Amino acid sequence: MDAALDESAREAVDVDLAGLADIYASSGEADLVRRIEDRLAVRPADGGAPHYLLMRTDGVRLAGDLEAWPDLDAAISERGMIAIGHRSSAHARSTRLAPDTWLLVAHEVDPARALKAGVRTVFLVGGAILVLVVAMLGKLSADRLKRRIARINRTLSHPDELASMPELPRQARDEIDELAANSAQVILRVRNLLEAHSDTTDRLAHEIRTPLTHLDARLVKALETQPDEQVAKRLTEARSEIRRLVSMLESLLDIAWSKARLSDRSALTPVDMSALVTNLCELYADSAEDAGLALQWEVQPGVVFDGDEAQLGRLLANLLDNALKYVPAGGTIRVALSDGPVLVVADDGPGIAEADRTRIFERFQRGPDVKAGEERPGAGLGLALASAIAQRHSMSLECLPSATGALFQLRRERP
Repeated sequence: MDAALDESAREAVDVDLAGLADIYASSGEADLVRRIEDRLAVRPADGGAPHYLLMRTDGVRLAGDLEAWPDLDAAISERGMIAIGHRSSAHARSTRLAPDTWLLVAHEVDPARALKAGVRTVFLVGGAILVLVVAMLGKLSADRLKRRIARINRTLSHPDELASMPELPRQARDEIDELAANSAQVILRVRNLLEAHSDTTDRLAHEIRTPLTHLDARLVKALETQPDEQVAKRLTEARSEIRRLVSMLESLLDIAWSKARLSDRSALTPVDMSALVTNLCELYADSAEDAGLALQWEVQPGVVFDGDEAQLGRLLANLLDNALKYVPAGGTIRVALSDGPVLVVADDGPGIAEADRTRIFERFQRGPDVKAGEERPGAGLGLALASAIAQRHSMSLECLPSATGALFQLRRERP
């Protein structure tokens, strides 16, 4: 439970930080200062109070309620725990908004954690007592109980088959009937919450896409008036930024969608991975050639895997896009698929430092150009989405050590 609470707090910090960074990028520093003040004025009902610090690299505070910058490196968007006063701690993450501007977002640790831990202990102790009492009922009763629990566990292990669960009596005969009924209600409630979440995110995406689409249409009309060269350049840059925002929104929604359906295999169908990989490699061959790269692939025929074909295709496309972005002209990208399935995408580019091989799969993380020391453009969501899709399919996506360049391996997780 503690791990889940920590992960939830870290995700809340990431979302908050990303939102403020977007405000800075789109509206500037003054609007960001106002938004921070507005957020500090609202005390969340869940007790996880937010804290902020916007400051210059020379130590000048611009906004926020924190007095000093903690030991976190904004240049690499470092995260960690920081002290809030003398009694509280908070999950925090920093980022560099501009060469001379840093932003820190922190959310206090849930003050009700101790109570939740106590509730967890009570449930564990209660469960142990229940097992002891059941064991004392005798072999006949225990065998019967075991069969009934096994039937419930089978249903809980495959929530999509809830409809096939035998109808429960209207009035529970004992605690097992009550557990079965409550478990069924929990599964249905979770399913309803997921549907509500999906509906909300779809509406949110629509509400954001619509004004951006209208704005893009106005920019197109403005370009049709044939403005002077400088104005046309700015309008074109604005259109590119709109497309980037829409792409980032869609990637974030796809990541959330994949993570919300980790155990849902109802929509998975047999996918011909051999054909999928071959078609994508043939599609990307021209793009690689235009970039001065060689794209080679070796695909074992007849590799079939239960999955979502569109999502698996996007996973491979993100890996190929990543290679095209970082491998310099004259380099080679190699794709290999074997039974398992095991998919490998390797290149002879600048490679990825050992310390970054896990971090690159986090949201808003972008790999630096090892040779030039500069950061490539992008929102840093491509590999995060690829990792989320892999988890959705009970697979693991890793960046493995390689003598030259980067090496990504996708394979089914061992049970």
